[in-house]
Amino acid sequence: MRLSIIVPVLNEAERLPALLAPLQAWRADGCQLIVADGGSADGSPAIVRPLCDALVEAPRGRAAQMNAGAREARGDALLFLHADTHLPSHAPALVRAALAGAVWGRFDVRIEGRSLWLPLVSRMINWRSRLTGVATGDQALFVRRDVFERLGGFADVPLMEDVELTKRLRSIGRPACLRGPALTSGRRWDRHGAWRTILLMWRLRAEYFCGADPRRLAVKYGYAPRDS
Repeated sequence: MRLSIIVPVLNEAERLPALLAPLQAWRADGCQLIVADGGSADGSPAIVRPLCDALVEAPRGRAAQMNAGAREARGDALLFLHADTHLPSHAPALVRAALAGAVWGRFDVRIEGRSLWLPLVSRMINWRSRLTGVATGDQALFVRRDVFERLGGFADVPLMEDVELTKRLRSIGRPACLRGPALTSGRRWDRHGAWRTILLMWRLRAEYFCGADPRRLAVKYGYAPRDS
């Protein structure tokens, strides 16, 4: 099973060398590495180009960028990896083994940052994901490419695109839950405070499940959605 790894980036030049360097071993092992840039103005494309198999330009927004990357994929399975998330060195083998018995899955997450609350937050996210069968992008989602294409990919919304997709995937089958972990940056938690961020995320998630417009939620989260 060949794996295509899709990394959406936007002005992440400082983080890209540390992210992409370990992935070169995955490329040598047969993985295809695709970077989907959403219009970076910090030189990210120049850094990325020699370190990936394909660099695609896409409208700003993780959903649009990841869909653009998926269209370039040649693998049997897709792994969506955020630019501030790192996986274990043997992650491709874990994903291949998981997809031998499932159509999609995700990793447990561990948020790294200054707050002493982050280990508890990580455990709560993982527990909730196992209970509900819903996952977030920080958990490094992976899925069989034919299933992703059949479902039409990510909905082109500025926030909650990961939750929306995994709810549809859940109707096909429960996720493979890999302990990993996926190490993700707690920079937002450090910048805004752990409890303030927790309460914001709970409120946004509740509003989303009650039918709120994802564009309005994105503004509350701090994103500036692109014009449609």
